[in-house]
Amino acid sequence: MHDLLIIGGGPGGYVAAERAGKAGLSVALFEKNKLGGVCLNEGCIPSKALLNSAKLLRHASDSDAFGVKSENVSYDQSTVVKRKNKVVRKLVLGVKNQMKEAGVELIEQGATILGKEGDLFMVEADGVTYQGRNLIIATGSESVILPLPGVEEALGETVLTNREILDLKEVPESLVVIGGGVIGLEMACYYQAVGSKVTVIEMLDHIAGNVDPEIGSRLQQVYEKLGMIFHLSARVTRVDKNTVFFEKDDKEQTAEGELILMSCGRRPVSTGFGLETLSVDMNRSAIKVNDKMETSCAGCYAIGDVIGGYMLAHAASREGEVAVNQILGVDDRMSNRAMPAVIYTDPEVAHVGMTKAELDEAPIPYLEVELPMGWSGRYQAETERGTGLCRLLLHEEKKTLLGCHLLTPYASEMVLAFGIMIEQEMTLDQMKRTIFPHPTVCEIVREALFQLA
Repeated sequence: MHDLLIIGGGPGGYVAAERAGKAGLSVALFEKNKLGGVCLNEGCIPSKALLNSAKLLRHASDSDAFGVKSENVSYDQSTVVKRKNKVVRKLVLGVKNQMKEAGVELIEQGATILGKEGDLFMVEADGVTYQGRNLIIATGSESVILPLPGVEEALGETVLTNREILDLKEVPESLVVIGGGVIGLEMACYYQAVGSKVTVIEMLDHIAGNVDPEIGSRLQQVYEKLGMIFHLSARVTRVDKNTVFFEKDDKEQTAEGELILMSCGRRPVSTGFGLETLSVDMNRSAIKVNDKMETSCAGCYAIGDVIGGYMLAHAASREGEVAVNQILGVDDRMSNRAMPAVIYTDPEVAHVGMTKAELDEAPIPYLEVELPMGWSGRYQAETERGTGLCRLLLHEEKKTLLGCHLLTPYASEMVLAFGIMIEQEMTLDQMKRTIFPHPTVCEIVREALFQLA
């Protein structure tokens, strides 16, 4: 008998397990693949390890401008991948140790929900039935593979997913990326930086998904100057080995690459583990929850990618904390008002809060200020090429921050401050009185705020 059963050991599941275990609950955590989930093993962490190596290569290439002579700089993809794997192994081991310290029973097997008997949830794994007073479903998401002619035949050969693209031992001469969202852009950025000729094909009329289209356009311009090719408003129709066929402007066009990355989004994993036995309410393939992460089945919670929405690791972790707090009798609610999101291109793109389009649609009256990152002394001192901007959106009447949009190195480290300002509903005067260390790139926010005096 356990107080809590958790299906899925990604950033939502393992954080929930740790918090619950340290709070004194008896917890069983089921993970059929690798502890840490997609984020730790096939997404967030390994991609950042690769991107950091590419950043070092760029720094070496630009070093002359900073008075540093670097000659005969080379890049070894196999060594980069080995280091990436080492980082992942170390972090997975760290998570396992966290589970042990929290007293969590880790079952590295697939789990199947058998149903609910009275107040107890029944879950089977490897022939053993487990009983739990509460259940958290954190089964994550999976890559969307477009059911196009030629894709199935080429999958794993010339057509790759986010999993295979991270383990290439050699840099391809050319790469076609189907999908200009977060994963597609990060991999396009990486392989372009290390020598591939990259083409991005996107169905929408802009890249970068939910990012403000204006900022996405500026990022696109940065990479076009570096030789990357973009085909927007393009619908892929089929694949023939190394060739992608797509329709654009009512004409069939093609793009060829040594390899093709299928990066067309992700969908919740909500089948194949007995979810139907609980009869929870669904929104298509996503589990419906309230702001307490409760499903329509009493005692059953769902967190992370399986509920759709943001599909961000940090969102899943926070959702796991909210669910555990409900079980512990602590009043806690999930707030998405200040959910930060980052694309780790070079420069990085980060945003939190609302976009201009969302404010216009509401409608909410707002003030806008946008500054080039050149207003930051540290940015000037450490950056030789590239572009950058900081855009703030404030409520015209309340003078509270509604949104922040960044295109700059360090954006991922800056966006937290703006998220706090939004969540705490700080006024313009309060934000102006906040002291930022100097010199930091983040202090550009002070310059921007004082433009609204």
